[in-house]
Amino acid sequence: MKDSTMQFFGLPLGRKNAVAVRADGFEGYGHHYSRMSKLDWAESVILITQPAEDRNMDLWPTDPPMFKPALEEYSAEVTKLMRQLLVSMALDLGVDEKALTGAFEGKRQSMAIHHYPPCQHPEKVIGNTAHTDGLGLTVLLHVDDTPGLQMLRGGRWFPVRPAAGALVVNVGDILHILTNGAYRSVEHRVVVGADRGRTTAVVFQDASVGGMVAPLPELLVVNGGGEKARYRSIPRFEYLKVRFSALAKRKGFLDSLKL
Repeated sequence: MKDSTMQFFGLPLGRKNAVAVRADGFEGYGHHYSRMSKLDWAESVILITQPAEDRNMDLWPTDPPMFKPALEEYSAEVTKLMRQLLVSMALDLGVDEKALTGAFEGKRQSMAIHHYPPCQHPEKVIGNTAHTDGLGLTVLLHVDDTPGLQMLRGGRWFPVRPAAGALVVNVGDILHILTNGAYRSVEHRVVVGADRGRTTAVVFQDASVGGMVAPLPELLVVNGGGEKARYRSIPRFEYLKVRFSALAKRKGFLDSLKL
């Protein structure tokens, strides 16, 4: 996976553009910018990876030849890992594992593979603006050992340094809500270096319960003796619209759902 990723981003632009983003979609290779005060400094490949029938294979890179099978294998292995993580979380929360794993099963998984080139003026750009992940669970693979990921804690930014053989796991806003705040999403960003580029492969897993984003009913019962839901329920099809609206207004999204 790492070798294929590095080889792809090392290709000439014309060959990478063989899987360029099309006008009517978001998948494929391109520069995915946001409307922020600083320029997002990255090139990316974004793909739907699960369920398999949702894949647009025309946009899956076949250059280098091993990239496509590497993506398929990596997606399958991350899916297994995520299930193991969710089973452990359910045990920690005191609910049946199916209550949590069922919220993720069959839901869409996507992958974003980013390359952040070095920049002579890193103070003028940002690799990825500060945000919390919007879906359920995120697994990040450092393709190289270049730092750049930072987490916000207590009003200060702390570096998350790449560790050999390790993955970074982020709780997304949906999992934050599903667990009624027991597992919390964390604001993070990516900064660009002046001397070295940075490459990552990030897998995002969606989740919902019966088409809703809401605290797990089983969790409220278990912790019950009467713990109340801390977040209101919202239909999954409205979730992203409400989230983007809150972010555009510079309002805390999760705070907007608090009861």
